[in-house]
Amino acid sequence: MTDAQGSGESDELRQRAVSSLKAKQGFWYTLVAWVVLSGFFTLIWAVTGMGYYWPVWPIAGIAIGVVFSGFAAYGPMRSTLSESRIQDEMRKLK
Repeated sequence: MTDAQGSGESDELRQRAVSSLKAKQGFWYTLVAWVVLSGFFTLIWAVTGMGYYWPVWPIAGIAIGVVFSGFAAYGPMRSTLSESRIQDEMRKLK
């Protein structure tokens, strides 16, 4: 009976580790998207006359999402997913 409980605990820990790694991966995707979009907005601004720097608003808005994504991935609540990284994350979560 102890093995079944240990297995269930191990499965739950593994799920938490996978979830944590997915959040970290999602943060990096969000960060890259923010950088690309920021460059795109700045390019549009430059091509259309370089008046008032309006790209600051969408850049700042997206940055808020990047900050929350980073907090979810690396904050106190808590890349490719490989078995070794999952095992490392499981060890950290114990």
